[in-house]
Amino acid sequence: MLATVLLLALVSVAAVTDLHRHKIYNWTTYSGILAALGLSGLRSLLPTVTNLNEKRLDYLLTQTSLIDCIVGLLACGFLMLVCFVMFRIGGGDVKLIAMLGAFLGPYRGLEAMLWTFVLGGCLGLIVLIWRVGPWRLLVRALKQLVWTLRLCSWSPLTENERAQLQPPLFLAPSALAAVVIVEFSLADFLK
Repeated sequence: MLATVLLLALVSVAAVTDLHRHKIYNWTTYSGILAALGLSGLRSLLPTVTNLNEKRLDYLLTQTSLIDCIVGLLACGFLMLVCFVMFRIGGGDVKLIAMLGAFLGPYRGLEAMLWTFVLGGCLGLIVLIWRVGPWRLLVRALKQLVWTLRLCSWSPLTENERAQLQPPLFLAPSALAAVVIVEFSLADFLK
């Protein structure tokens, strides 16, 4: 419960700063990673010290053990580091998804990361259609298709067209929606 509230608060702050300033601050992500490690360490330590049962600790602190927290942090962080190197994802996004992995553990962290990319891609497509216009986008796609079928090569884009096809991708608001989907098992309702 405490971990869920803290995670939602940190990702909400990251979403607001990402939307307003195009930046996810280190104080948000690093403090979140330390809090996740602290809560899971406390969860792993408390059953040996007190007589609280596991279900009560899961409700009060977090469901993630210290090992799962570290594995989630490393797994999500590593995959995002690959995205940072290969696809020029922002450094704040890397640390934000690593923080999600620390709070949620490896399986739910990876699920949240995948939801983040799906939702972020959908938002990016909506922004692209909004900027360029559906008609111009369709005409340009058809021209590319005809050019490719005729000459078996790709028509180079102009600088203006290239700039229009690169809308800013805000992953923190998508991560907020992904955390809500994963934490409250909203994907199970669709089955």
